Amino acid sequence: MAATTHTVTNQVPPLVGYDVFNADRALAEGVERHSAPALLDVTRTELTALGRTAGAAAAQEWGAQANEFPPKLRTHDRYGNRIDEVDFHPAWHQVLGQAVSAGLTDAWGRPGGHLRRAAGFFVWTQVEAGNGCPVSMTHAAVPALRVEPDLAAEWEPRLTSHRYEPGLRPAAEKAGALFGMGMTEKQGGSDVRANTTSARPLDTEGEYLLTGHKWFCSAPMCDGFLVLAQAPGGLTCFLVPRVLDDGTRNVFLIQRLKDKLGNRSNASAEVEFDGTWARRVGEEGRGVRTIIEMVAATRLDCVLGSAALIRQSVAQAVHHATYRSAFGGELINKPLMRNVLADLALESEAATTLALRLASAYDVIQSAGSGDGGGTGGDGGGDADHERAFLRLAVPAAKYWVTKRCTPVAGEALECLGGNGYVEESGMPRLLRESPLNSIWEGSGNVQALDVLRALQREPEALNAFLQEVGRARGADHRLDAAIKDLLTELADLTGIEARARRLVERLALVLQGSLLVRWAPPEVADAFCASRLGGDWGSAFGTLPHTLDLASVVDRARPVG
Repeated sequence: MAATTHTVTNQVPPLVGYDVFNADRALAEGVERHSAPALLDVTRTELTALGRTAGAAAAQEWGAQANEFPPKLRTHDRYGNRIDEVDFHPAWHQVLGQAVSAGLTDAWGRPGGHLRRAAGFFVWTQVEAGNGCPVSMTHAAVPALRVEPDLAAEWEPRLTSHRYEPGLRPAAEKAGALFGMGMTEKQGGSDVRANTTSARPLDTEGEYLLTGHKWFCSAPMCDGFLVLAQAPGGLTCFLVPRVLDDGTRNVFLIQRLKDKLGNRSNASAEVEFDGTWARRVGEEGRGVRTIIEMVAATRLDCVLGSAALIRQSVAQAVHHATYRSAFGGELINKPLMRNVLADLALESEAATTLALRLASAYDVIQSAGSGDGGGTGGDGGGDADHERAFLRLAVPAAKYWVTKRCTPVAGEALECLGGNGYVEESGMPRLLRESPLNSIWEGSGNVQALDVLRALQREPEALNAFLQEVGRARGADHRLDAAIKDLLTELADLTGIEARARRLVERLALVLQGSLLVRWAPPEVADAFCASRLGGDWGSAFGTLPHTLDLASVVDRARPVG
């Protein structure tokens, strides 16, 4: 018989056995809002199935195990032959295989595909964030490859396949393939034009041999990689297959795996190219322009990934407060804790709403190009030219701001669990470690801010589209109207603009989020967001919302389960 001191009471049940998609009202409503009516039932059915899988105890265990047992590098076999393989725990293959089978690399050319895929990516990231790296790069490689129709015809069916086939074999023998990317080098980092990897052309048109070192090469067990190298005509994009058509392995020397701050499940590597065979993608000297579409798509996934981490952090905090009693009652009913949870919930809903709006824009553009009529069905932009210009400014602004908000949200949510949140078994430390990643991946905050300035200075149609978007909510909230007016004043004075770039991009993102919430969120959510983020009635930490707001309704909306 157990001693009385070992009796467990007042502990919170694990957040499992629920539908991650439908339990998230902001996410489910956003999908319904932006889906074309003819696509909604199928989209909802697919996302519900994925949401139930994501909320199952088995999937949560896969995510934990994939991080508890990280990948291991094997440079040589027992005989001394160079093999450059990375071994993963079976749980990694379960997580990544489920992502592929759920179509999280399949959006291009599928009516409504970007919204469906974005929502699925959002759901599945809450199981395990590391798998999002190869999933995102595989998805994003498609528009870059389309610069070369022959390459696209060969690779696109594999990249959009719902079949997961790990292992190093010729891609032609696989029903599905994954892509990685190698852009940065140790001397350049974000300044990819400083790359020193060289590309020597062969006699066969479009074929080259690469020599150089990539400081960060993501997911080294993928089937192919897009990389940048210096060709005779300048910086150029190349496709590097892991295994050649004849079955021999390409020269892809993995020097080491990075010991990262964030997830432990995915492998990031340093690799050497030494006469590595590659195919050119696009013209020589136009490497950045060729790969920029891939970068834009992965930046959107940074927004989605951070929004998903924010949502899972908030879900765990609200769930804990619902079941945990202290000081004579449940935590969720304590006014101060309710203020903290409501503040976190606002951050989550704003990030989710913005991410889905961006994803829906891709569907409008894709629908216009294909003439299939399967674009957004909700209150979005509706015009492909508008959406393209809108994305040019909105994506880097959203990437800057949402990824920046992820770490403070994760830290505050962890504190809501107290000491229980500080132990690994809660899952909160994994969320916190992962939270800074997306602000660095695909360009740090300064890179995003400078990209916004570039768009403002060179592409006036981008600002016009942005202002049209936020203008749809004008007159609905006086604090939003004042914020738009202040933003216009700041945009009118470009003196010393680079030093003010972060401040400007923050205001762009907040005004955009506020305009979307005023149009689409419940009144209590929009009111609280505008009062705090735009109206200035807010402190310097979470939990400082005006006490007169309807905070209980905001928190109730964020509950992961009833």
